[in-house]
Amino acid sequence: MTVKFIKYYTGITLLLLIMGSIIFYRSLPGYHYDTQKKRAAENTWQPPDTSDLNFTTEDNLIRLGRELIANTAAYLGPKGSIAHLTNGMNCQNCHLLAGTKLYGSNFALVASTYPKYRERSGRIESVEFRVNECMQRSLDGKPLDSTSNEMRAMVAYIKWIGKNVNKSEKPKGIGIQELPYLQRAANAANGRTVYISKCKSCHGENGQGLSAPDSTGYSYPPLWGTNSFNVSAGMYRLTRLAAFVKYNMPYKTNEDTPQLTDEEAWDVAAFVNSQQRPQKIFTYDWPNINAKPVDYPFGPYADNFSEQQHKYGPFEEMVKAKLLLQKKPQ
Repeated sequence: MTVKFIKYYTGITLLLLIMGSIIFYRSLPGYHYDTQKKRAAENTWQPPDTSDLNFTTEDNLIRLGRELIANTAAYLGPKGSIAHLTNGMNCQNCHLLAGTKLYGSNFALVASTYPKYRERSGRIESVEFRVNECMQRSLDGKPLDSTSNEMRAMVAYIKWIGKNVNKSEKPKGIGIQELPYLQRAANAANGRTVYISKCKSCHGENGQGLSAPDSTGYSYPPLWGTNSFNVSAGMYRLTRLAAFVKYNMPYKTNEDTPQLTDEEAWDVAAFVNSQQRPQKIFTYDWPNINAKPVDYPFGPYADNFSEQQHKYGPFEEMVKAKLLLQKKPQ
């Protein structure tokens, strides 16, 4: 047996021992307790654990709600076992890890803030209304009966997720982390290069996504085309998509280990949102045009900036103009 051979297998053995130790340590009850203590000390949101649920009627409803959020298409998609309402995407394609991932568009604040007034609809929205907004926009489908067992389950789960967040409290990790504005317009041509390098392997060359093995939905969702989110979805706003991409993509990226620069995130978001997708406009959106976000890509506007700039930026000068407009006497 050569020295080189002995060194090689010694190295492999040490590596396996280290990996085994890490897995063993992470499996200890104290590991999760230590993680919770660390997050609490940092005021970082800690979602509740479904393993703590009992088998009561209410807890079973919460479990069903999580299943519907995670695997929406299997129940409500084109081949859904309950109804055929959506485009085949899952709620957790945008609300990662069934709405529990830090800065992954999670549900942390829903229980403490809803019902609430939202400028987009110009009304006080219930959780049920908000769920159906996603059904019609992000899932480009039809609304779910608000009194159905499925709606009751999703609402129960979403409220349960945020049960430990007090009203007006905003712990770290909620929603989507904001991304600093670019000093230029986002560049879709540059974004295409980023897409090919970082995104194509999962979402496909033509943004078509990767179908699930049972063909009920997608393992990786389509980013454009007939089965993707429509132009009224939140992800069609560039600030939302760029920030989501920066801290969550490629898949399993987190806020501590981003793989894209800020510019790459803005540019690839511009590329994705420059592609064709379903056109569905809600005429009640933004009844007060002064309240429209600077990146809402459809007029009319209270300012004189073009739709092109509202879609791709640069946004900073528009934000300043909006603040000045809001300060003017009405």
